[in-house]
Amino acid sequence: MVGILSLILLAVALLAIYAFRVSGLWRWIYVVAAMTALYLDAFVGVIQAFAKLSFLHELAPTGSEPPFLIVQVIVLAFFVVLGFLAARRFHPKIAKP
Repeated sequence: MVGILSLILLAVALLAIYAFRVSGLWRWIYVVAAMTALYLDAFVGVIQAFAKLSFLHELAPTGSEPPFLIVQVIVLAFFVVLGFLAARRFHPKIAKP
C-alpha cells in the first residue's frame, strides 16, 4: 500500500512539473508530492532496517518499542523541515516554449 501511494504521489509530481510547468500552486503541489513520496520510501527503509539488521532488531523486535518510534519521529521531523525549506526556496526557471 505504501508503494502504491508513493507511485500516485510521484505521478502527481510528474504532472505538476511536466504538464503544469510548476507554475503557481503547482510549485507547492510538486514539492509536497515529491517530498511525501520520498518520506514514504524512507519510512519503509527504517522498517526494513529494524527488521533485517540484527543490531537494530535487538532494540525493537516487534517494531513498537521506543527506539523504533523515536527513529520514525526523527525521520518524520527531518522530512517536515526539509519539505518546508524546499517549498520556500524552490523557484524554478521555466523555459518559454
